[in-house]
Amino acid sequence: MSVRELVILGTASQVPTRHRNHNGYLLRWDGEGILFDPGEGTQRQMLRAGVAAHDINRICVTHFHGDHSLGLAGVIQRINLDQVPHPVTAHFPASGQRFFDRLRYSTAYRESVELTEAPVAADGVLATTGAYTLDSHRLSHPVESYGYRLTEPDRLRMLPAKLAEHGIGGPDVGRIQRDGALRGVPLEEVSETRRGQRFAFVMDTRLCEGAFALAEGCDMLVIESTFLDEDGRLAADHGHLTAGQAARVAKESGVRHLVLTHFSQRYTDPDAFEHQARAAGFEGGLTIAQDLIRVPVPTRHT
Repeated sequence: MSVRELVILGTASQVPTRHRNHNGYLLRWDGEGILFDPGEGTQRQMLRAGVAAHDINRICVTHFHGDHSLGLAGVIQRINLDQVPHPVTAHFPASGQRFFDRLRYSTAYRESVELTEAPVAADGVLATTGAYTLDSHRLSHPVESYGYRLTEPDRLRMLPAKLAEHGIGGPDVGRIQRDGALRGVPLEEVSETRRGQRFAFVMDTRLCEGAFALAEGCDMLVIESTFLDEDGRLAADHGHLTAGQAARVAKESGVRHLVLTHFSQRYTDPDAFEHQARAAGFEGGLTIAQDLIRVPVPTRHT
C-alpha cells in the first residue's frame, strides 16, 4: 500500500529546545524516503519516530548551517552500519562540498553502502524517476541555499462512464491505453489527465522568486517561519521568513496544505504562528509543525 506523508523529526531554528529538536524531515513517497536537512540529533529522532536508515533513499540539504546539517555525520554512518541494501543519493549546495566532506568523514567507520554525491550548482532538474521529478531553486540566505520540489508526472485517468458509452471494457481498456485509439474512439474521449501531486521544501530564505517557484501549485509546502510578523526587520536581516510571509507564499502559489516550521526559541506560543498565517489570508490546510508528528500529503484531486 502506497504511503505519502511527512514525518517531522525536528522543528527548531538555530538551537534545540526542550520540546523541539534541530531540523529533520522525512518524506515518505510510496516506497521511497527522502530525508531533508538532518540537523543534530536526527538519528535519535528517527528512532523515536519509527524511521529506519533503510527508509532513506535520498538526502537533501538546503544549506550548511549547523541546524540543517550537523546530523549528516551520524545519519551517513548509520546507513553504513545498518548496511542499507540500496544506493543513497545526497544533494547539497556545491559551494558547501568541503562541509559535506568533513561531515561524511568526520570519524573513522567502514563504508559499506553506495552513497552518491550529487551537488546542486544551479536551478533545475536534479533527478527524474518513474515516480517523480526532483528539482531545485536558489533561495535568499546569507549562505548559498536551495529549496527542493518533488513533482509526480501527470497521468491519464480512465472514465468508466465514457468507456461504457463506447462499449469498451476488459482487455480493450489496456489496448486503447497502449494504442491511443480503438475502433475509431480516441483515448482522449474516454480519459482525462490526472494531475500529479507536488511537494516543496523551502527552508532558510527571505521572500524571493525561488520560494514562489518552488511552492507553485503544491499539494504540500513545508516552509520556514522562523519569526512572527512583528519581527519582520529581524527576519530580513538574518535571511528568514515570518509566519505571514510564509503564508503569503502559500496563498499566492495555490498551495493546498501548508506546514510551518523552523521556529525561533524566542516564541513559546505556537498558536501565534497559526493566527498570523490565517490573518495573511491563507485558507487551505495548515499544520504548525511539532516534533515527531506525521502529516499526510493531501489526497489527490479527483
